[in-house]
Amino acid sequence: MIIKNPRFEVSAVKESQYPQNGLPEVVLVGKSNVGKSSFVNTMINRRKLARTSSEPGKTRQLNFYNMDDKFYFVDLPGYGYSKMSKQEQVKVGEFIESYLKHRKEICLIIFLVDIRHDPTSNDFLMYDYVIRSGLPCMILTNKADKIAKTKVLDASKNIQNQLNPIGDITTLPFSSEKKIYCEDVWNIIEQFKNVKFIFFIKYFVEL
Repeated sequence: MIIKNPRFEVSAVKESQYPQNGLPEVVLVGKSNVGKSSFVNTMINRRKLARTSSEPGKTRQLNFYNMDDKFYFVDLPGYGYSKMSKQEQVKVGEFIESYLKHRKEICLIIFLVDIRHDPTSNDFLMYDYVIRSGLPCMILTNKADKIAKTKVLDASKNIQNQLNPIGDITTLPFSSEKKIYCEDVWNIIEQFKNVKFIFFIKYFVEL
């Protein structure tokens, strides 16, 4: 998929601030500093559309990135950032839960995990919530450039075995530096985006 004119559209913390055009939404979920913003930049071959930071916990809102009016990438705040106050954690957690639970435009969750480490307790909790919600999901084991090439597939498989032992969720290694598996990710996004768009059109025609 070629995206010619991607743009940042809005940061939101409540439903009234979300886009209201009905476009499908591909949601990026993962702990703080796992590379969600870098993923967006890599997929559209831009350096700075999504702002990145070496300091975890910078994203505190839902950031909507419009992909040629075809769909949105939605960057959720990262979880597991210890320096965020308890009050902030609760507030952020509540609006993330509300978004995931009620937002009908969601067509796919991309769950990012650092390939160098076993999933954390927060990873398991969030993944379990996503799966129980019934939302379509794929797992990206990110930062594959940080380990030896010969270990990438085994490390990715290890994470899949822990999060999704029955193997019914697509799991791919990914690297924003090396841009590996970008085309595979685009193919999966295209599949789920089209399903959501067809449902959206059918729903409004029936109305």
